Amino acid sequence: MAYAQPHMRRGPRSVQAYADIGLETQVSSASPQQLITLLFDGAQAAISKARLYIQNNDIKGRGQAISKAIEIVDAGLKASVDVETGGKLAVNLIATYDLAIRQLLRANLNADLDCLATAERLLGDIGGAWRSITETERKQV
Repeated sequence: MAYAQPHMRRGPRSVQAYADIGLETQVSSASPQQLITLLFDGAQAAISKARLYIQNNDIKGRGQAISKAIEIVDAGLKASVDVETGGKLAVNLIATYDLAIRQLLRANLNADLDCLATAERLLGDIGGAWRSITETERKQV
C-alpha cells in the first residue's frame, strides 16, 4: 500500500516550526552553561532583527524584537545571576544587564541604532567572556 504525499505548503510558518523544534531540542538537552549561551545567542539575534527593523522603519517589528531582547536579558540572563555566591561580581553583572536593558529601551523609543549597538556590545562582551570561561572549563574536564 502506498502512502499519499502530504500536501504541505512550505513557507515561513513551516520553516519557523522546524526552527522551534530545533531550539526545543537544544534547550532540552543543554547543560546550565549551554542554556546561558543560548540566551546570549537569542538576545543577539533579537538585536540583529531590531537593527533591520529600525533601518526599514518597521516600528512594530522593532518593538517586538527589542521586547524579546529585553525579556531574554531580564528574565533569562539577569534572573540567573546568583548574587549570594557571586558577590560584587554578580552585583556588577546585574548592573551591566540593567544598563543593556536601558539602552534597548532607548533604542526602541527613539529608533536609535547607537543605543542598540551599545546594548549589543555590552551583551557581546559578557557573552564572549562566558563562552571563554565555559570552553576552558569544558577542556579541563
